[in-house]
Amino acid sequence: MNLLNILLGSFFGFSLIWAPILHIIIVILFGFRLISVRRPVGVAIAWFLIVILFPIVGICLYVLIGERPVGRKLTRKIIRMDKEYAAITELMRKRYLVDKDQLPIEGRALSLLAEAKNGSPAIAGNKIELFTNSLEILQDFIDEINRAKKTLHLEFYIWALGGDADRVGEAMIAASQRGVICKVLLDSLGSKDWFKSSWPARFKSAGIQVTEALPIEIGRFQFRRADLRLHRKIFVIDNTIVWTGSMNLVDPRTFKQDSGVGEWVDAMVKIEGPVASQFELTFAFDWSVDNPKISHFKDVAPAPSPTEGSVLAQEFSSGPVYRDDILYQVLLSAIMDAREELTITTPYFGPDDGLMQALMAAAGRGVQVTLIVPKLNDSTLVAWSSRSLYADLMDAGVHIAEFHGGLLHTKSLLIDKRIAIFGSVNFDQRSLRLNFEISLIIYNEMFCATLQKLLDSYLAQSDRVNPVTWSRRVRWRVLLENAAHLTSPLL
Repeated sequence: MNLLNILLGSFFGFSLIWAPILHIIIVILFGFRLISVRRPVGVAIAWFLIVILFPIVGICLYVLIGERPVGRKLTRKIIRMDKEYAAITELMRKRYLVDKDQLPIEGRALSLLAEAKNGSPAIAGNKIELFTNSLEILQDFIDEINRAKKTLHLEFYIWALGGDADRVGEAMIAASQRGVICKVLLDSLGSKDWFKSSWPARFKSAGIQVTEALPIEIGRFQFRRADLRLHRKIFVIDNTIVWTGSMNLVDPRTFKQDSGVGEWVDAMVKIEGPVASQFELTFAFDWSVDNPKISHFKDVAPAPSPTEGSVLAQEFSSGPVYRDDILYQVLLSAIMDAREELTITTPYFGPDDGLMQALMAAAGRGVQVTLIVPKLNDSTLVAWSSRSLYADLMDAGVHIAEFHGGLLHTKSLLIDKRIAIFGSVNFDQRSLRLNFEISLIIYNEMFCATLQKLLDSYLAQSDRVNPVTWSRRVRWRVLLENAAHLTSPLL
């Protein structure tokens, strides 16, 4: 017993002496790491405080989600393929050089910025339709698949099991069996249930090629951030028609019905015309990057589709490693360019200080800025964090509306009713910094008028946040929201 007491005393004595020293060493080394990667000040301070308070947990979290690496091997592959991709997109920019003359004056700077860093140019001659009923969209997908003659390329964050989403899968199998080349690229995390189901085996048996994007590999978290995701929604048919927007391959009647927020409310656009070839090229690039059997990007620029309409539009893709931070710059520029009206819809609102200042400055110079977000959100932490920003926004003159007709999942920016940015991008740090995203920039007043009608329908189902009433909410809610906001740089 005396020996046990001596051993325990020695252990605790050792811990009391060395634990603080070890803590200090961990904090100093971590501080050097933060300095070496030059993180944004708010993010760096947040991580530093976490490691000071909870050193072991903080270091583990930082390894998992602290930086933006996609892994050394994948980074080298993306950089190599991006150089090969650049030669193809340069030809595309030369081919459509004259189309820039059709850009409205207020859209020229935005278009040039979106085209920077090896992006796609604005292209004329497109037909664009807006669709807002999810079940009808799924049926349209099935109809498109049944009409396809050559290729079907699907790229989505989520393919959920059940309902009409399964009917899309059955249509794909039938299309492949009649000779259509089918490729399906899905995010590993977003579509994890689909990958665990019988669908991958059924697809492969039918001749459908399936690739899992950014697979989560246990033991490789120190080399690849676990939560970098492929968040794009792209469906290309025969290189002539493309669908994109906010909707995943899910049936809203069955998707996340236990989350208590109602059905997901989405919107998609169908594009016919030459801009479809830009989406086809982006799909080909993503497919090549995520398919381990492909080492080089050798696809040529797809032949442009025939002119279908009069709409000028521009595909806009973004993501970590390649085109890094271009999305942030485009959104910031769009807000700063607004002169009359700016309406934003997003399910997840988490801007940084720069975007907050841009929104408040727009309202301050007389722009009618309206933010439409869901009243109920499936991410409680994001909801609390976003509400901590309401007071500052409303003090600056920003109008905030909370949609109560379900979880509003549509992601859009409407600028002066002349330019629209529409796609998969949320107005949060995850979309801006971490996800691979896709958008369509539309320079057409007729389409913008159609989008405005949709936004008006959202506003009709929303509760306007009253600045006076909001300022009187109970103190504990203010503290809770402000505490949640402290985590926003880390999300």
